[in-house]
Amino acid sequence: MALPQLSPEERKHFLEQAAKVRTARAKILADLKAGGLTVADVLAKADDDLYGKIKVLALIKALPGYGKAKAEALLDEIGISEKRRVKGLGKNQAAALLESLK
Repeated sequence: MALPQLSPEERKHFLEQAAKVRTARAKILADLKAGGLTVADVLAKADDDLYGKIKVLALIKALPGYGKAKAEALLDEIGISEKRRVKGLGKNQAAALLESLK
């Protein structure tokens, strides 16, 4: 399947939209790091694409005290793939994640 040919204006428009979404997601992760949001808040808004498309690994890494190694170990312990996004978590996985972060 070939990619659609976009005019320069359309391409610019879509690139601007993508930049806005990336900025909004970065703000969410910054709020999480600062303590303005909790993981439970993010999981509750998983149906919103802005929240739902955040990778769970990035979500955990944004928490104070969690780096890449500790976040990967936590996901491995719970049984969540590193590529899983917030919207793709099942009820049991979300519950296990919240329980392990207490």
